[in-house]
Amino acid sequence: MSLPQRLVIATRASRLAIWQAEHVRDRLRALYPACAVELLTLTTRGDQILDRTLSKVGGKGLFVKELEAALLDGRADLAVHSLKDVPVDMQPPFELCAVLERADPRDAFVSNRHESLEALPAGAVVGTSSLRREAQIRAARPDLTVKPLRGNLDTRLDKLDRGEYDAIVLAVAGLERMGYGDRIRGRLSPAQSLPAAGQGALGIEIRDDRDEMRAWLAPLSNAATTACASAERAVSRKLGGSCQVPLAAYAELHRDELRIEALVASVDGNRILRATRTGAAADAERLGLAVAQDLLDKGAGAILAELLQDDTAP
Repeated sequence: MSLPQRLVIATRASRLAIWQAEHVRDRLRALYPACAVELLTLTTRGDQILDRTLSKVGGKGLFVKELEAALLDGRADLAVHSLKDVPVDMQPPFELCAVLERADPRDAFVSNRHESLEALPAGAVVGTSSLRREAQIRAARPDLTVKPLRGNLDTRLDKLDRGEYDAIVLAVAGLERMGYGDRIRGRLSPAQSLPAAGQGALGIEIRDDRDEMRAWLAPLSNAATTACASAERAVSRKLGGSCQVPLAAYAELHRDELRIEALVASVDGNRILRATRTGAAADAERLGLAVAQDLLDKGAGAILAELLQDDTAP
C-alpha cells in the first residue's frame, strides 16, 4: 500500500473543533512524516443558529452537512467530529471509519459560586444545551430552573461569568481539551448524569469509496472505545436517538467484558427508565440493541411517542 502524500481534514470553525482536528493532524503527521496534512475550516449551520435549541432546528446533523459536502466534492479527505455529534444513522456515501481513544466521558458541573449540583439553592438557574442533561437534572433537583445554553464553549462560560446562570453543565472532555479543567467544580458520575452515546470520543468520517483512506486511518482507531461506542450508538439508533430525545447510553469495558447502561426520560424528569446489560466485547452492537429493547419493554416507546408528538406540534 502506498503512503499518503497530502491529506485535508474538514473541521468546524470552533476552537474546540479545531483542537480536535489538530490532534488528528498531529497523529497523522507522526504516522506519515512525509505527508502534508492540512485543515479545511468550515462554519456549519449548527454553529450559525444560536438562538434556538438543537432539538428545535434539526438536531446534530446540522454540525456535519457542510463537512460532508467538502468530502463529496473533494475539498477534504476526512472529517473530524465529536462522536456524540455524529448522527447514528449515517448513510452512504459516508462512513465512520475510525474512533479514537476516549477522553473523560462524564459531564462537568461548572459554577463560580456553588460547589455542586446538590448545593445549589432552590430556584437556581442551570444552563445546558442537552435534553439528556436537562431531564436528569430535573429528576435530581426539580426545584431548579433549567434554561437553554447555546454557543461555543467560550460563549457558554462567558454567559456563566456574566451571571446569566448560577451553574452550567458541560462535557468534561471539551473543558479539558480547551485548558479549562480548573473551571470544573465537580465531575458528575454516570449515576448522576449518564453520558451521551460517544461522549468524549472523536470520530473520523470519510467517503465509503476511499479504501486507501480507510487503511491509512486504521492505526488511529482504538479498539476499546470502538466497542463501547458501537454499543452506545446501537442503543441510540434503535430508539431513534437525536437531540429531540432525552436518551443516554454509556458503556465500559473491563478486560473482555462490556457493560452498557442506557436510559430514556421525559424532559421534565418525572419518568426515567433505565436498563443495563453485560456481555462479551465482541457482541457490543448486539448488547446495545438488547438494552434498547429492554427499555422499550419497560415502556420507553410511550415516552418517545409523546416526545415526537410534542416536537411536531404547531
